[in-house]
Amino acid sequence: MHQMTLAEIARGLADKKFSSEELTKVLLARITQLDPQLNSFISLTEELALEQAKAADARRANGESGALLGAPIAHKDLFCTQGIRTSCGSKMLDNFKAPYDATVVAKLAAAGAVTLGKTNMDEFAMGSANESSWYGAVKNPWNLEHVPGGSSGGSAAAVAARLLPAATATDTGGSIRQPAAFTNLTGLKPTYGRVSRWGMIAYASSLDQGGPLARTAEDCAILLQGMAGFDQNDSTSIDEPVPDYSASLGDSLQGLRIGVPKEYFSAGLDPRIAELIQNSIKELQKLGAVIKEISLPNMQHAIPAYYVIAPAEASSNLSRFDGVRFGHRCEQPKDLIDLYKRSRGEGFGPEVQRRIMVGAYALSAGYYDAYYLKAQKIRRLVKNDFMAAFNEVDIILGPTTPNPAWKLGAKNSDPVAAYLEDVYTITANLAGLPGLSMPAGFVDGLPVGVQLLAPYFQEGRLLNVAHQYQLNTDWHTRTPTGF
Repeated sequence: MHQMTLAEIARGLADKKFSSEELTKVLLARITQLDPQLNSFISLTEELALEQAKAADARRANGESGALLGAPIAHKDLFCTQGIRTSCGSKMLDNFKAPYDATVVAKLAAAGAVTLGKTNMDEFAMGSANESSWYGAVKNPWNLEHVPGGSSGGSAAAVAARLLPAATATDTGGSIRQPAAFTNLTGLKPTYGRVSRWGMIAYASSLDQGGPLARTAEDCAILLQGMAGFDQNDSTSIDEPVPDYSASLGDSLQGLRIGVPKEYFSAGLDPRIAELIQNSIKELQKLGAVIKEISLPNMQHAIPAYYVIAPAEASSNLSRFDGVRFGHRCEQPKDLIDLYKRSRGEGFGPEVQRRIMVGAYALSAGYYDAYYLKAQKIRRLVKNDFMAAFNEVDIILGPTTPNPAWKLGAKNSDPVAAYLEDVYTITANLAGLPGLSMPAGFVDGLPVGVQLLAPYFQEGRLLNVAHQYQLNTDWHTRTPTGF
């Protein structure tokens, strides 16, 4: 059962080959047995899962149907879940039980999805390795000595290890696509505003976006269908009709114009990954796609711009965690200032403190124009590059990451080295574009991903291209040894 995709589970439940309750029990037992190796879960929700599974079976018995009805998933631990710990991977929120469900959680529950638990993540989604979590690092199931990527590393490791078929995740600078690449999954960052951010604890409000992590493009289409849609509670949500993502998966790629930016193939890219990307391009050409070289001239400025904007927004968003209303509070504070200082100093880890300080500096009097304002101007240039490119091509293709997953601890002493690994992913967040990573092969036994980018609200096109590619390759079917 654990080897089934979300689509296969939907068909099995519809054909009454098994019940949601049976499947849920199998997966909960598997998580209990195998997750100690991975540390991919922060909280297991056995009671809730069995309750939801029984309810889903009852709904099916009454004639209801739906791809997510009775399907087991997990939520990244920054989606608020009523009455259940929502920690954001931080000591600061270790004791926080959300009083309401995030819109994403509520929508998927209404569709009948079964929540198995909350997955581990980099603290407040700040990291590219899932090593900054207060609950410990997550291991990559393909090699337990390597990172699974971040910040959605828990969701990625759990799905890759076949502990469950799919999970929710979030992407601020590549935090869905990079872990997908590192763990041989398909991960989709939707257009900014396509999925509600209400109840999703913020890192950088103008960059954060929720999305699906699964083994196939077909599964991502199913999960995104349940997540997407306008939400009046979210001021950044866009009132745009949600298409049937599964309906367009079978479309032909004949004549599809794929742009390949020349800037992607620089000295920083592992040549073995470059070769796998070229192999992917050849596969898509066989399916009728037309390849064109393009240029994204401002890509080189994206990392410095991102690492000003994101910490600036983080320093503002995280100011609410002060020990007064909720979250960690220090023992016996002398006065209010002592309460603030010690609660935040004890509650936040080193990476979060680092980014708060960078952000506060960039926003301070005398430096706002020099750093934050200039970064926002670069952001506009990055967006303009994409708009010009999409006048010539339908999608953009390139590597998801410049290197395969590194060893645990390898970049801990040099945070900037880890930041540079986001070079191919952060541009989509700066521009608000949808992006997808899909499996493209292996380097030294570690998975590699190819990234696709599309114009706004063209998630269906990305899923279509990935699905057609996956019908003609088998990378996405490979399973890590021991799982």
